[in-house]
Parts: sequence; C-alpha cells; structure tokens
Amino acid sequence: MSLKAQLEAIIYAAEMPISLDQILSLVKESLLAEAPGIDAAEMKSRLRATLEELIADYSGADHGIEIRQVAGGYRMSTKPEQHDVVRAFAKSLKPPFRLSLPALETLAVIAYKQPVTVPEISEIRGVDAGGVIATLLDRKLITTAGRKAVIGRPILYKTSKEFLLRFGLNDIHELPSMEEFEKLLAESFQSDLLPSEGTLVEASSSSPSASPSTLENDSSETEGFDEGTETPASTKRE
Repeated sequence: MSLKAQLEAIIYAAEMPISLDQILSLVKESLLAEAPGIDAAEMKSRLRATLEELIADYSGADHGIEIRQVAGGYRMSTKPEQHDVVRAFAKSLKPPFRLSLPALETLAVIAYKQPVTVPEISEIRGVDAGGVIATLLDRKLITTAGRKAVIGRPILYKTSKEFLLRFGLNDIHELPSMEEFEKLLAESFQSDLLPSEGTLVEASSSSPSASPSTLENDSSETEGFDEGTETPASTKRE
C-alpha cells in the first residue's frame, strides 16, 4: 500500500484530529521497510510532503470533503460550499447543539479576551455572566486557565480544544474579526437557539451586551496569573 493511501485511511478513520507525530508512529515500520536507515527527520519530511499532496488532491472541485489542520492535527471535513446540505443531513441524525443567546455572547467575549474572569465578562456584557459560564463549561466549549493574581484570585477562563473543533480552527490565532465571528456564531447556532430566546438574535443590537467595537477596543489587559487545574464544582459570581 502506498504511503498516501495509508495517510488517507488513517485521517479518515481518526475520530479526532491526528498529529504528525501520531501518524509517524503508525507508519514508521512501513517507512523503515521501504528505506532502511531513514532517520526521524527524513520520515517527518516525507510525511509532510505526502500530506501536502493528499491535501492538494482533495482540494479539487470534484471532492466534497477536504483535509485540514485543526487543533494541532489533521482531519477530514466537508467543504464550506457543502455546508447547507450537510447541516440538513446532520440535523436529521441527532438533536441540535443548543445554546442561548447570552451563552453565545459570553462565548464571544471569552474567545477574544481570554484568559478572562467572570467579573470582567459581566462588565463587558453589562449583565451577570456567572450562570452562563456553567453552561459553557458543561458544553466543554471553555475551560479554566488558572487564577488571576489579584485580590480574591478569581478563576480565569479560556476557550477549549472542543471550541477549536466546533469552529474548525487550528488555534485561536485563526479567529476572524469580531464581526465575522458574530456572523459565524449566528450561522452555526441561530436555528438551534432555545425557543424562548429565538427572537433575541434580531434584537441583539439593542441588548445591553457589548458591541464588537467595545470588545476590540477595550484596553484593559489581563494581569499575570498562575496556572491551575481546579475546575469549580459549581459556578458562582466571583
């Protein structure tokens, strides 16, 4: 079996994005059999070159899926132009991913201001964000990032790997502008809003939450913090 075919099969079968090192561990013996004495650096170089070929193959218009780098690894995903038909199919298979509008707004604040505390989020949005944090933690879209080195040592929050997977990002540096991100949130979750809050999407411009310019122009800087792994059993306003 060719190396390209092996890589294609591995990436297709992987439930989560698979890293170059993980792929190397799976095909190492095959590479050594073909080229005895090849070292690790040469193996990785050959893997990268073959992956680029595979990515180029799938980039053609005749393919509805592509291979992308997401969350530090490689995965197959449907192309953006197939979004509508795939979304309709996915909705027919499982319950929708449900988030309220306040949760979406809080997620946007965390994505662009991370690491950030609950009081800081509440100040930006103009409403108490404590209860919403519990929802985002439960959905695994955010995680803790230690405690801020100020009086009271409030917990800091940041986006998680699940967040990267949900939005198809390799890392947070690939986040679009705030306006583009709000549009992405609306397209991804608008039809999945809780019934009682479905009308809030159109009314969001008049809500007390922060506007994109408020988030992007906020000059407050996060002070130093120490890392921690403790996740609160219950979220309360800090």
